[in-house]
Amino acid sequence: MAESSNFWADQSVIVTGGAGFLGSYVVERLREVGARNIFVVRSKDYDLRHESGVTKLLKDVPATLIIHMAAVVGGIGANREHPGKFYYENIMMGTMLMEQARQANITKMVAVGTICEYPKFTPVPFREEDLWSGYPEETNAPYGLAKKMLLVQGNAYRQEYGFNSIHLLPVNLYGPRDNFHPSSSHVIPALIKKCLDAINSGQDEIEIWGDGTPTREFIYVKDAAEGIVMAAERYNGDEPVNIGSGYEISIRDLATLIAEATGFQGKFRFDPSKPNGQPRRQLDVSRARDYFGFEAKTSFPVGLRETVEWYKEQVLAEAQS
Repeated sequence: MAESSNFWADQSVIVTGGAGFLGSYVVERLREVGARNIFVVRSKDYDLRHESGVTKLLKDVPATLIIHMAAVVGGIGANREHPGKFYYENIMMGTMLMEQARQANITKMVAVGTICEYPKFTPVPFREEDLWSGYPEETNAPYGLAKKMLLVQGNAYRQEYGFNSIHLLPVNLYGPRDNFHPSSSHVIPALIKKCLDAINSGQDEIEIWGDGTPTREFIYVKDAAEGIVMAAERYNGDEPVNIGSGYEISIRDLATLIAEATGFQGKFRFDPSKPNGQPRRQLDVSRARDYFGFEAKTSFPVGLRETVEWYKEQVLAEAQS
């Protein structure tokens, strides 16, 4: 059911990355809670990697609030292949956008970071106060550190200029509309595609990178969008905040669940010569609950089933038409 909010009725909101996976759900949630003026930034019109693109955006679109989700992202393979690109493009977008938002007297900026900002060996569950206790996992460190600088910049600008920037740390996302491209997708869409492709081709074995022991936490994309919108309205502090579900599962067990959801009855062959990524990921989600009342609602089996069904209906149906 749609909700109304005087807060959102009075806002003019710029959403970078608003046409992407998470961004599309954030825009939908903003409309549900009463936002009337929402501008979705598209890279073909405003290239935020260049100062001219940021300048043009803030000149063309008078805004009171920015939700910054635009990012150059990918799985382990993409991060290993393009560490320089992922670092440079992400840090330039965030740095220039916050600086020019500050100059344009934007009243608030919501910087959406990444779980990859955490150190490789962070005590589980990940607590925000451990964010600086070590270096990130090597394969995604350039991306994670580029996003982490939004926290540094936001706190520096709060101290010197009184600029209101908040920093959110969403865990791994999944859900309908995810990226299923084999070269850039994350683990859930990648495994869903592999399983359904194997069924269609009669393949009885699927290769998975790593040894299957790493754990991950996932949050259903609609829940993550709700958390971001709630924080944008209710939270104005300088401390970073995790956005997660608190549910941890190993890659091996995840593969089993996806096989069951897709109907794949073959075997998985784990390749320990390939990188595992971060050993464990599970968030302490108490700060989001305590600071602005957010708790994820969608159970993992339900969200996974909806993701598989969407892929079957939307992607496979198109391929067969």
